[in-house]
Amino acid sequence: MLRWIRQQLGFDPPHQSETRTVYVANRFPQHGHYIPQRFADNRIISSKYTIWNFVPKNLFEQFRRIANFYFLIIFLVQLMIDTPTSPITSGLPLFFVITVTAIKQGYEDWLRHKADNEVNGAPVFVVRSGSLVQTRSKNIRVGDIVRVAKDETFPADLALLSSDRADGTCHITTASLDGETNLKTHFSVPETSVCQSVSQLEALLAVVECQQPEADLYRFVGRITVTQHEEEIVRPLGPENLLLRGARLKNTKEIFGVAIYTGMESKMALNYKCKSQKRSAVEKSMNTFLIIYLVILLFEAILSTILKYAWQAEDKWDEPFYNQKTELERNSSPILKFISDFLAFLVLYNFIIPISLYVTVEMQKFLGSFFIGWDLDLYHEESDQKAQVNTSDLNEELGQVEYVFTDKTGTLTENEMQFRECSVNGTKYREVNGKLVPEGMTDDSPDGSTAHLMGEELLFLKAVSLCHTVQISYDQPDCLVGGGDPFSHANGFSSNHMEYYASSPDEKALVEATKRIGVAFTGSNGDTMEIKTFGKFEKYKLLHVLEFDADRRRMSVILQTPSGGKVLFTKGAESAILPFTTSGEIEKTRLHVDEFALKGLRTLVVACRHFSPEEYMDVDRRLTAARTALQQREERLHEAFDYIERDLQLLGATGVEDKIKEDHVIQHGLVVDGASLSLALREHEKLFMEVCKNCSAVLCCRMAPLQKAKVVRLLKTSPEKPITLAIGDGANDVSMIQEAHVGIGIMGKEGRQAVRNSDYAIARFKFLAKLLLVHGHFYYIRIATLVQYFFYKNVCFITPQFLYQFFCLFSQQTLYDSVYLTLYNICFTSLPILVYSLFEQLVHPHVLQSKPGLYRDISKNSLLSFRTFLYWTLLGFCHAFVFFFGSYILMGEDTTLMGNGQMFGNWTFGTLVFTVMVITVTLKLALETHFWTWMNHFVTWGSIAFYFIFSLFYGGIIWPFLHTQDMYFVFVQLLSSGSAWFAIIIIVITCLFPDVVKKVLYRHLQPTSTQKSQSLSASQAQALSCVESLCCYQHGQSGCSRLAHLLEQMTGQCKASASNCHASNRSNRSWSDTENFSNDRSILTLSPIEATHC
Repeated sequence: MLRWIRQQLGFDPPHQSETRTVYVANRFPQHGHYIPQRFADNRIISSKYTIWNFVPKNLFEQFRRIANFYFLIIFLVQLMIDTPTSPITSGLPLFFVITVTAIKQGYEDWLRHKADNEVNGAPVFVVRSGSLVQTRSKNIRVGDIVRVAKDETFPADLALLSSDRADGTCHITTASLDGETNLKTHFSVPETSVCQSVSQLEALLAVVECQQPEADLYRFVGRITVTQHEEEIVRPLGPENLLLRGARLKNTKEIFGVAIYTGMESKMALNYKCKSQKRSAVEKSMNTFLIIYLVILLFEAILSTILKYAWQAEDKWDEPFYNQKTELERNSSPILKFISDFLAFLVLYNFIIPISLYVTVEMQKFLGSFFIGWDLDLYHEESDQKAQVNTSDLNEELGQVEYVFTDKTGTLTENEMQFRECSVNGTKYREVNGKLVPEGMTDDSPDGSTAHLMGEELLFLKAVSLCHTVQISYDQPDCLVGGGDPFSHANGFSSNHMEYYASSPDEKALVEATKRIGVAFTGSNGDTMEIKTFGKFEKYKLLHVLEFDADRRRMSVILQTPSGGKVLFTKGAESAILPFTTSGEIEKTRLHVDEFALKGLRTLVVACRHFSPEEYMDVDRRLTAARTALQQREERLHEAFDYIERDLQLLGATGVEDKIKEDHVIQHGLVVDGASLSLALREHEKLFMEVCKNCSAVLCCRMAPLQKAKVVRLLKTSPEKPITLAIGDGANDVSMIQEAHVGIGIMGKEGRQAVRNSDYAIARFKFLAKLLLVHGHFYYIRIATLVQYFFYKNVCFITPQFLYQFFCLFSQQTLYDSVYLTLYNICFTSLPILVYSLFEQLVHPHVLQSKPGLYRDISKNSLLSFRTFLYWTLLGFCHAFVFFFGSYILMGEDTTLMGNGQMFGNWTFGTLVFTVMVITVTLKLALETHFWTWMNHFVTWGSIAFYFIFSLFYGGIIWPFLHTQDMYFVFVQLLSSGSAWFAIIIIVITCLFPDVVKKVLYRHLQPTSTQKSQSLSASQAQALSCVESLCCYQHGQSGCSRLAHLLEQMTGQCKASASNCHASNRSNRSWSDTENFSNDRSILTLSPIEATHC
């Protein structure tokens, strides 16, 4: 009763028990005390915000940034106390930054909502109230009977009840879940397989008891209790009975299944690691630098406050005749007055913290990410797929990768298997023109004919053609519907009319090979399998299937032969078979397996065991008892399998080739199997990590999705904190992709789950080279310079304000006009650095690909090291001192330098300093620019011109909406002075001349590898008629390609006419290990690339 009350009040968690009970069609018990379990609905949620929490949640996240929070405090201080500057100077930039960022993040989350709504709103059919009802996917409840048609995806995790096939089986592909495109066969229990109509399903009385949701895709323990004629029949349920959400129905007209796990409790959703916000190393450096600048700001504010009170210790300065205190000021608390002055100085110097840095970085990342999609070198013509960017926050991280974690099947390989060699009874064979030819013989040798295979050789071929879960599809699949004879094609059997489907590509390749050789699997019907052995048909009864699992690493079938005997055929890894063999050519086969492995072939060992009638009865009893157990079923099955799969007779081994993609990766390293990996991750993490770091490559076999993420996390959290990249093509790679600093999805044959959950997506693994070596390099140098330059120009901006206080008795008088304070970062100096951060190329793309060593030059966040940061900061202080004291020395002694004889005032002096500063910081960026386009010229010289034009209009007109206009005619008078022009030129040259000398000396005396490569890139660029990676377009180019083409014409990267550009002339890229990069354990190297002739 107490539990019932807790459930009614909502205090009892939905998963308090270890198992869940699902009533098929939600036919709950009719007694009054039954309380239904609470289950999740069927909605999938990948979005971050809702319409209700967007504003507070987004504001909270934005104000977690140091600069945003700091400017919020400054803005509030300006509102509360009397400060030297208007609250608008802080509030307007803050509002601009917050608004732009919120719009960008809101738009990205809207796209996620849109994708979720498409999935959750997909139409589905469920059985309710005796009829088939169409509803939305999100409305499916646990217990609902769902109908799924051919080629549709399963909307929830379903226990298969029936299909249109008489035997109640169906075929599915789990490409979006585990990366395998091959068909898998799933089964229903006999008591429900006959319910093929809605009326039969409505009358079905059944209850499913199973485990609570868990992430393991390959584990499901449950049982179904079917009530027929008041008798309860209990059947076991396993992974072969569960249809996972995201899988697709194939070669089956329709199925009915009961929803077991829904929504975020489905195995697909549970395998998605909680997606945390990834932060790049650059952003972390920015926050560190901001803290340092905050310390500088506090130091300047405290020092100014102390010096003010030290100066005012003298009565003549404390209360001069021209600034008498009021009675309230005389009686105010000294502590409150000190705090007020400190806050006023804090506001005065607050622009040393560059709030616009964040919005500029956001714009740079967002706009810069388009170049990845526009790059035709990352476009795959066969599949018509271009690279895509799912998040632009990590662009620069592509230039910092130290370790690459990659899925193999489908990513490095094509996932297309071809039978190459085998070993039978100690003799090696290879297939030549559909014949098994012994080693050393040709197909025309008299002893090389397959027809002469007898005894052990023939048994080996039969074992391979029967030990599998392969299914057959014919050109006319409807012939099997309704229980037709599946062997009706056998007599007129033709390879043109049938196709094999298998859960494992190895199985398919082996069965196809035996068919070519002469032992063909021709189909199965229920528990009967048929093969055609050199024209003779044989039928075997399938008694038991011992499914493959990662622990045993083998699978077996128990068959009844045509003569009535019982035989077990098994195949698996050599380490899982050879220790249990007692007869056969064991040592010879072991040597042959090693030879196959050295050739890069995937190996399997085949064995058999013959049972006596008594032995089989014992085996059948053990298997039945283990399969029907609800508790500890897996352990009991494992014990039964180990008991059965022993005393084996070795038949031989196979070698299958998984075709490598165009990328040929040649590495040597460590190979770790599943058992060793589990032990290493559980007990020897540090040792395993150190071994991995000292290997060129590490291969981990048969890993669960979360195990992949754990290996990534192990390296990611090591003391060196290396930047990691994970790349894969299946849903089993999603956790790894989300765990790594950078996650990349492959748009392959294995579904789109990896692509949807990745940061970047490419069509082929080979594109990773350019993505890292070129785009990663460009993004990093651009944003690193952007960050350093922002801090530099803000030091230049606010330090003269600090120095000015020494000349105005720390009265908190501003040196610059408030409009200049507001527009300095927003208008006068923003565009040049933005354009630089979009188009800068220190080295030509072809050189970056041909010299991977240049990638290491920017590793470890080298361009944002403390030494580099200190250089830019000290440079900013030096330039600021030259601005202020240069203007003071040239103008301070004689203030009557106006053309009309008028004297300089404080606003004229401040404007002179500001003018020199705008010109200098703009030209400083020009000196840093290596790759000039007309757009760089436009914004560089245009920014300086805009400042002059704006100042003339701002100070040359009386604006009626301004309360005061201190700058009226100030700028015009300043420009009328020849001495002012002389001062501007002298001060700018004084600041920049040492930079020019330093660059020239360093380039000639101590050139870096990048500077050496710049001369090479220049000569290569002259040989190019256009930038091949961006300007060569094929016929039928997309809209974004044309936009990219227009952009390159605007930036001067290629000529308007690109008719002589031909995609066929692209450089020939190939993998090579000729360059010795023994310490580089993660970066793929490219051979030198020939110059492209477009």
